[in-house]
Amino acid sequence: MPHIIVFSTCTNATEAEKIAEDLLTNRVAACVNIMPVTSFYWWKGKIEKGSECLLIIKTRAQLFGKLQRRISALNSYEVPEIVSVKIDDGSESYLKWINEETLAKYR
Repeated sequence: MPHIIVFSTCTNATEAEKIAEDLLTNRVAACVNIMPVTSFYWWKGKIEKGSECLLIIKTRAQLFGKLQRRISALNSYEVPEIVSVKIDDGSESYLKWINEETLAKYR
């Protein structure tokens, strides 16, 4: 089973925790890390700077569509960041754990 890490940002810790809990409850993620970050980005023709929370989400590639829909429904940004990176390799026990925690039997 291919695995991915999904990155998403949101406005604050409250929103980040709400998204993390939803993704875990719906078993579309095995783990979500939340980190405070300072972001610089282009928005509507200007360079912006702001404090955000970065979610680092571990899951299976086949769940990306459902995960993307959940984040889009809960994220307050007009254009939420939802990008994935393929996991090329990892410890066998960790990847097995991701599989077990995102299986359909829990949904």
